[in-house]
Amino acid sequence: MTPDRLSEALDLVEVRGVLTGGIAARGGWRGSGPLSDPVKFFALVSGRARLTTDGIDEPVDLVAGDVAILTGRSWVAFEAGAEPRQEVQPESDFSTDRFASADRDADDIVIGGCVSLNEAGRMLLLESLPPVAHIRSAGDDDRLLVALLRLFDEATAQRLGSAFAIRQYGQLFLLELLRSYVDQSALPSGWLRLLVDERLRPALDLLHGRPGRAWGLEELARAAAMSRTTFAERFREAAGVPPLTYLGRWRMLLAQRALRDGDARVAALAEELGYGSESAFSTAFKRVVGESPLRYRARVRQDVTGRVRTETL
Repeated sequence: MTPDRLSEALDLVEVRGVLTGGIAARGGWRGSGPLSDPVKFFALVSGRARLTTDGIDEPVDLVAGDVAILTGRSWVAFEAGAEPRQEVQPESDFSTDRFASADRDADDIVIGGCVSLNEAGRMLLLESLPPVAHIRSAGDDDRLLVALLRLFDEATAQRLGSAFAIRQYGQLFLLELLRSYVDQSALPSGWLRLLVDERLRPALDLLHGRPGRAWGLEELARAAAMSRTTFAERFREAAGVPPLTYLGRWRMLLAQRALRDGDARVAALAEELGYGSESAFSTAFKRVVGESPLRYRARVRQDVTGRVRTETL
């Protein structure tokens, strides 16, 4: 079975979509607010709306099924209909009468959320996205639109087990969002572009399948049926970094997961990931992550414990 590298990467960085709020209005309206999350998405369930944010020259016109992904933006504003426009405040509770009684044939309905990742994945995703990405709906049979409507229905219905269902549908929606983005967009250099480059797949399978091996450019180029120079240039163009730099980063992602989720000794982890000594591994880890492996493990586990306690209060 061909390895599913996108699923592998998404599991590694613990990516998930989290609903944060929305707007349901009709006629002329406007709404705005600050943004604090590094990656936000806004999806139009029904109607039309115009999105503006900092750092773009032209507003983005959204129709039903469209989604905008905002990366590193500080504010967002929406408007729809003709003047005069009423001010509408976004709501974080989808069980309110405004959403429960919304009419998809008459209302403009916007839902917003953030893309949550662990520390290891934040840079990977941020470098693969532009400031604003507009993903357009392909119509009623569009898988992204179907996932969006399922998510919205679950968020507003308040059925038994809805919190669990929202988490699952949120994951499926985010997956369809990334798939549609990859299909529709000219991807910038980064891990998403690398994952979908079919010519580089054989070499990527080697790097991911045996990350602890001391791979050389000649072997990787041969696997991709390219000359060494062509392979190195294509890989750097796709990934944004040379092959062996990418391998080093991938090893650090694996190391962070092992330290976060398991009790592996640092020396054993260093050997597994292809480092000649525990010292060499620790030096590489600190250069990439900014702290030693043991300090990283202690801090992340403390953060997780604190978060769990907060969520259960």
